Amino acid sequence: MNKYKSLAFNTLVFTIGSFGSKLISVFLNNLYTKHIDPASLFTKSLLETLALFLIPVFTFSLKEALIRYGLDKDYDKKEVFSTAAILSAGGLGVMLLLMPVLPHIPYFGRLGSYTVLLAIYVLTSSLRAHCSQFVRACEMVRLFSLDGILTTLLLFLFNLVFIGQFEMGVRGFMISTILSDFCSSVFLFLTGRLHRYFSPKAWSGDLAMQMLRFTVPLIPTTVMWTFTGFSDQLFIGGMKSEKVFLGEDAAGIYAAAAKIPNLISMLSTIFFQAWNMSAITENESADRNGFYEKVYSAYEAFLFIGSAGLLLLVRPVSAIFINYSVYPEYATAYLNSPLLIAAAVFTCLDLFLASIYTATKHTRNAFYTILIVFLVNILLNFCMIPALGIQGAALATLLSYMLCFWVRIFDARRYVPFRFFGVVHVANTVLLLGQCALTICQPKHYILLEIPLVCGILLLNQRPFITLVRKILKRERT
Repeated sequence: MNKYKSLAFNTLVFTIGSFGSKLISVFLNNLYTKHIDPASLFTKSLLETLALFLIPVFTFSLKEALIRYGLDKDYDKKEVFSTAAILSAGGLGVMLLLMPVLPHIPYFGRLGSYTVLLAIYVLTSSLRAHCSQFVRACEMVRLFSLDGILTTLLLFLFNLVFIGQFEMGVRGFMISTILSDFCSSVFLFLTGRLHRYFSPKAWSGDLAMQMLRFTVPLIPTTVMWTFTGFSDQLFIGGMKSEKVFLGEDAAGIYAAAAKIPNLISMLSTIFFQAWNMSAITENESADRNGFYEKVYSAYEAFLFIGSAGLLLLVRPVSAIFINYSVYPEYATAYLNSPLLIAAAVFTCLDLFLASIYTATKHTRNAFYTILIVFLVNILLNFCMIPALGIQGAALATLLSYMLCFWVRIFDARRYVPFRFFGVVHVANTVLLLGQCALTICQPKHYILLEIPLVCGILLLNQRPFITLVRKILKRERT
């Protein structure tokens, strides 16, 4: 099977296994906005983000090492799994000792009543990530996809019980996630027979040092990436203004609006799971640069076309995924989604370029590039949110991820010098931002005005799709 067919096959498997589950995850937003008020929805986002901070810090981002070293035939899978598990267990043990400090940290004191649930949430999420990444590293993609379906179905059912029936709000969300992650970990461990790969005797000090050298630069990278994505809500929730709508309710509405761009991220994640495997396995191939060029061009085309379509339908889509029958404050949340949809495009492109750093083991560059974005995002939030409110936060996010893209497109191609069509990219960006402006300002007949822009994006991006399809259908090995 040629590299294009392999990528297409893995993407198809992940799509079958993930699309339904990812869609259910988005629909859960309707349940949350029906039963959780905007201020509490902000608390939910705060807990999720805090977990995203804690997991990479105390597991040393080893889930990235599991896929990188697990797929590499030069390393023993039993050593990889066991060494990463022991390192993660040690880090999580330290976290448990430090968790009582959380209520005493400024701004996080409000989360004190969730300390125990948060600790269990981090443990079960880390365990599931460890098992699922290793299953993927063993190329058991069907099992990985099946687990995605079952886990999300369980999450949906648990949410219906704890939030829909018992009205437990944020606490119900935490319990639902903990139970679904734990069930997933048990399912993967038993079905994938992962006990075969774990033994304390398989610990390798040399491999542990290699893994840590690989992942340590990823820890601040992940933390800053997470903060950059969430800092908008922190600034909106913490700032006060007489000119624009700010505060915890505004932060909750922003959190609801941010779920719409997840449709783009959702589809991108499905592809990225397959692509990350190909990027690693094809890192030494003779046609590596051409492979990257064709896949990147098709991926970028898919993102711009998908985003243009979503922008065109953002209002009816928002009505499906955001329930404002109980809390009418959510009714205008969709107006804050357009710039976040554009930002999602650049987030996905940034992650694609980050895969180059992972495949070539230049993870320090991922840290340097996100550090620039992290600092710029904070500055832009301080400047734009007091003046423009929620839209200022969305604009700050978009500009930050655009900056990350342009830094990485030049830097990452030093390691994999694939051809990049800058003029097409800029034209796509201009047309998409034009759509954003029309959707936000809503002049008369703005939908009709958007259609030519969507057609322009379709025309710009048809060629990369045709080229990649021809490569996939080609019979000889390429």
